[in-house]
Amino acid sequence: MGRFYRWLCVAIACIAPIANADELSSGDTAWILTTTALVLFMTIPGLALFYGGLVRSANVLSVLLQCFAITCLVTIIWLVVGYSLAFSPGVSIGFLGGEFIGGLSNFLHAGVQEETVSGTIPESIFSTFQLTFAIITPALIVGGFAERTRFSSVLLFTALWVLFVYCPIVHWVWSGNGWLLNAGLLDFAGGTVVHMTAGTAALVAAIVIGKRRGFPDQPMPPHNMTLTIAGAAMLWVGWFGFNGGSALAANGDAAMAITVTHISAAVGAFTWMCIEWIKYGKPSALGAVTGMVAGLGTITPASGTVGPAGALVIGLAAGTVCFFATNYMKQKLKIDDSLDVFPVHGVGGILGTMLTGIFASNALGVFSGQEDINIGSQLGIQFLGVISVLIYTAVLTFIILKVVDAITGLRASEEQEQQGLDLVEHNESGYTL
Repeated sequence: MGRFYRWLCVAIACIAPIANADELSSGDTAWILTTTALVLFMTIPGLALFYGGLVRSANVLSVLLQCFAITCLVTIIWLVVGYSLAFSPGVSIGFLGGEFIGGLSNFLHAGVQEETVSGTIPESIFSTFQLTFAIITPALIVGGFAERTRFSSVLLFTALWVLFVYCPIVHWVWSGNGWLLNAGLLDFAGGTVVHMTAGTAALVAAIVIGKRRGFPDQPMPPHNMTLTIAGAAMLWVGWFGFNGGSALAANGDAAMAITVTHISAAVGAFTWMCIEWIKYGKPSALGAVTGMVAGLGTITPASGTVGPAGALVIGLAAGTVCFFATNYMKQKLKIDDSLDVFPVHGVGGILGTMLTGIFASNALGVFSGQEDINIGSQLGIQFLGVISVLIYTAVLTFIILKVVDAITGLRASEEQEQQGLDLVEHNESGYTL
């Protein structure tokens, strides 16, 4: 009898997931497992090294640790409530309907089990894939206030920003009942969700926190371009997972997303380098890698709908527009967005989101991807998405920064900033020579 009972239990355990088994695709699952690792690779070590090389040597460790700590903190937030707020069925809060924010039905990942599915993949890996996006977005913001912000403030800001800015906008754009998704916004992999939010938040933070001591009169060149180029190369490779994985399947959409991503990155880098060569007489490694990131960020929202020729044009536009935006912010506006997050990611996200409304149309023939849309009406929808995300992100980021400043203080003192955040905040040094 005991043996029969044990066999019965085993049989029930094996049969339990069969109801969903026919919905799962081993190929799709394997692809998203791979892309999840690639997107995490973008932050640690990719973005960490990219940013680490761009700051001065006395602050390299602080930037590396900020990226690492953000990875840990956002993971905890996503487990507890972030995933639920972003992707669970919406709830009404006052005059806001369920299309604006998710509920708490997936609190602590309740209901996310081995047998639950999202499309053709396990829900657990869908959640983890989306987590990697939630990690890199606030990590990008670090570049806006690098070298002058207290570590405790970075962590508190990140926690509040993910909860009150990132999660709601994810729900708007990617959740099944999100209001921008239902309005028809095209954002395949995060032009609004990732790049515009990060860029806008970095710009607001740079203005609120203020300039680094000595900016713009004192030169502040990158201390280690070798680290920066290595990190940039990792970002390029990882971005195949970022955009290709957003198809959530191993199919033609994923293949085309990777193709256009690579094209735009290459064209963006080469365009920026050539403009710099013409304008200043010499091309720089910093310019090439910055143009690459601009090309990647700009193609992101369009990567699921645009074709290769469209990617060529988008990469050209990204390298050109982001180059002049970066120079204008530094030289004319004197805004100390330390690592150019807004002119690269923010401007690139806006540009890419709007160009998606043009190049996604089949009416353009060789430039088009897969959508049968009216360009005029789609541009209106894309503009609505851009304006909504910009305003919401800017207002909420400003409020969060003021709250953080009241609780922990945002900025290191002048003496601490001169000494460097590595020693002041962490009692360590990035280099012992």
